[in-house]
Amino acid sequence: MTDNPLRLLLEFDSQAQRDRSQPPTFLHRRDRKFALVCEEQGEAPDAARWLAHLNRLSGPRATPTSADRTLASWRRINGGFAVSGAVAGTLAMAGLLFYDGGQRINITVFLAFVLLHLIFALFTTVQAMAGWQPWRWLAHRLGVNPGDGAFTRLQPALMARAAHLGGIAFAIAGLFTLLAMVVLQDLAFGWSTTLDTAATSYHGLVKAIATPWAWLWPAAAPDLALVEATRFFRAGNPTASPDPALWGLWWPFVAMMWATWVLLPRIILWACASVQARQKSRRLLTSHPAMHALLYRMETPALDTGNSHHDADDLPDTDTRGNLLPLPDSDILLCWAGAGEPELPESLRSGKQLVLTAGGSASLSDDDQALHRIAEHLKNNAKAVILLVRCWQPPTGELQDFLAAARDIWPDNARVALVPLATDSNQQPDAHQIQPWLRFAQRLGSEFVQVSLPPFQMRDPYTAIGDGS
Repeated sequence: MTDNPLRLLLEFDSQAQRDRSQPPTFLHRRDRKFALVCEEQGEAPDAARWLAHLNRLSGPRATPTSADRTLASWRRINGGFAVSGAVAGTLAMAGLLFYDGGQRINITVFLAFVLLHLIFALFTTVQAMAGWQPWRWLAHRLGVNPGDGAFTRLQPALMARAAHLGGIAFAIAGLFTLLAMVVLQDLAFGWSTTLDTAATSYHGLVKAIATPWAWLWPAAAPDLALVEATRFFRAGNPTASPDPALWGLWWPFVAMMWATWVLLPRIILWACASVQARQKSRRLLTSHPAMHALLYRMETPALDTGNSHHDADDLPDTDTRGNLLPLPDSDILLCWAGAGEPELPESLRSGKQLVLTAGGSASLSDDDQALHRIAEHLKNNAKAVILLVRCWQPPTGELQDFLAAARDIWPDNARVALVPLATDSNQQPDAHQIQPWLRFAQRLGSEFVQVSLPPFQMRDPYTAIGDGS
């Protein structure tokens, strides 16, 4: 289990959601045993070790977890900001350095642009600290899932980090563009303003801006003589004839100003946003309601009631309130873990526009591709998906995670019809083979999943199996 606080919070919240369907007695014994094992090994039980322990018990996952999907969405957001920032930085610097051989490049415009960029960077940090989410619309527009539950309170910090990453790419691209233009062109810099500003006042401003690097690179801190010699007016200055060689001496100042007041603040603020996200993740994990319940279960002994009756000879209660329902009309057929092989029944195969496979030997990318292809088909056609499974194989956590991902990706009104197939697909499964699938559908929610049999097997579709009626 990773020590990344963001992933740890997501994994813990996801496990807490799954534990809601488990009996309290089972959870108490499971977590108390884990605490005793940690005590024997001389380790302190924490969330990371607890999740690693549960992962070892459940085995490797065949499908991406909700934490993987959420973090992948944020990686796409960060990558999009970085690419957009690099393109914008290149274009912005090229525009600022545009020189046609007539009017000189105005240093005052550079100063104003750097100030504006610094204000935007500080505003991004302030909105993250205040918990504002001005970027929420962009996350929805990109069609990604930025997270839910406790993770939603991290979105301001994560969006600020993404924005600062874009700012870093903007500053780096702009700096490289500046250096390339200095090498490839003979740039002429100067300064001018409509206001009645003396050269001494302007030099004082430039000197204050260059204070951080003046001791390191004196040539990048213009002196008063250079400031006086490179002022230009809209119609020229008949009283002065400056040396054209002086017009290019401003570029070290421009490069250092860009690196110090555009790039460096973005790096510092990006690091602050990263630290803020990590610290807030730790606080959210510590204050998570499921964490308090977990600590109570690990610290409290699991008591035996002392009942003299033992249930060694008792059969488990396999009754279920679920019923078999008629097979819905759908043109989408999904075969799970080799169901329907070697050949699908004609009654199921006919009329299907989309036939896909998932689970089993299929890779994670194949499962994800199948989910998105079905989602696109559901937008324009049927609202139900027929999912073929093998009746003799019990429902697995892999299938449950797959359906949980489908519930997030598919439209809200989409439904899944589970069809358990016997070894001989032309025969009806036994009642005891259908009951686990009915209970599985009941746990997932009857409004999303139902259990059906092929038309040639549904003699009485409304007959309850194993409900005692």
